[in-house]
Amino acid sequence: MKLCGKGVIITGANRGLGKEIARACVAEGANVLLCAREGALLEQTRTELRGIATAGQHVLSQTCDVSRTEDVRELIWRAERGLERIDGLVNNAAVLGPKGLVENAEWTDWVRTIEINLLGTVLLCRALLPLFRRQRYGKIVNLSGGGATAPRPRFSAYAVSKAAVVRFTETLAQETRGTGIDVNAVAPGALNTRLLDEVVAAGPEKAGSEYERALKQKQGGGESLERAAKLCVFLLSSDSDGISGKLVSAVWDPWPTLAERRLELNQTDIYTLRRIVPEDRGHKWN
Repeated sequence: MKLCGKGVIITGANRGLGKEIARACVAEGANVLLCAREGALLEQTRTELRGIATAGQHVLSQTCDVSRTEDVRELIWRAERGLERIDGLVNNAAVLGPKGLVENAEWTDWVRTIEINLLGTVLLCRALLPLFRRQRYGKIVNLSGGGATAPRPRFSAYAVSKAAVVRFTETLAQETRGTGIDVNAVAPGALNTRLLDEVVAAGPEKAGSEYERALKQKQGGGESLERAAKLCVFLLSSDSDGISGKLVSAVWDPWPTLAERRLELNQTDIYTLRRIVPEDRGHKWN
């Protein structure tokens, strides 16, 4: 029970990866507050997870648009009163946004993607940081996604927002160094969720080469939601204390053993975004 007695807020928790993260947290003993914009589906998820919780666990839900300061304020108010304590935050809420060439994208949709994926993440962190600083402990897990570490043509708003989330994670980790607060990002892998369904529905005209890749992924089953959720549990637990400012891949990185390497890890730029210089590719241009 890695999270026994801990309180965790999970955004975008009514389906897909968010729901799987919530399920894993409950299974590990956490008290959780689930949030999403769709209230009916959120309540259905809360009821389902309540069924696997123990008698003493809290499984709460609150409709919330993470890009709205008023909604975020109410969410934190509910968490402070409904959970015994708040130890962790998982920023999972995200939209795929407009598909197609950037000059053809509806501008309001492009901006809306940034508001939810990036600004929503920042708003939740800002709202909880004073509490985490006072108690000198807190775990923040921000979900990265396709486009954070490589270009993603025809999904520019999503790619930009997720790359920005990673750099925000690294920056916030520096701002909270030595406070007992750990901030990390998770690359969950290619998952078969509603975002993949949106790529398929967009068709090759809008999605370009992403369309064929999405079809193959859908047929192949994609990466494991459960493995990505287990990584989030690890980063929310005391097992990962002292690991901060990293982008960790659920699929490719040896995260179950990272605790053994935490001192070495924190002295390097491993698992961070960086600029590639000629020397990295065997060239001496300087």
